[in-house]
Amino acid sequence: MTMRVNSHPVLGKLGERKQITIYFNGKPFQAYEGDTIASSMMAEGVYTLRQHEESGKERGIYCNIGHCFECRVKLGGRRVVRACMTPVFNGMEINSLTAFGERDE
Repeated sequence: MTMRVNSHPVLGKLGERKQITIYFNGKPFQAYEGDTIASSMMAEGVYTLRQHEESGKERGIYCNIGHCFECRVKLGGRRVVRACMTPVFNGMEINSLTAFGERDE
């Protein structure tokens, strides 16, 4: 079941957008052009994006404005980005983090 918002009380009905496929930890998910990684994952019911470096506790979206870095994920096996600030593209490969990596650019 998707949690995607298609009609918003303030913004109204959202327009048609192109559906794409992204991969999170190797599993395919449907997303739409214009989504961020965070909004795509939340719409598909995925709330855990990484594990805390020391405790191993689940982490995901916290501030959703790029300030807290709780939603860090790895793109294509290398670059670490904030999921709430990074737009998706078709075929994007996203992986969870379990340790500190490079800062996003």
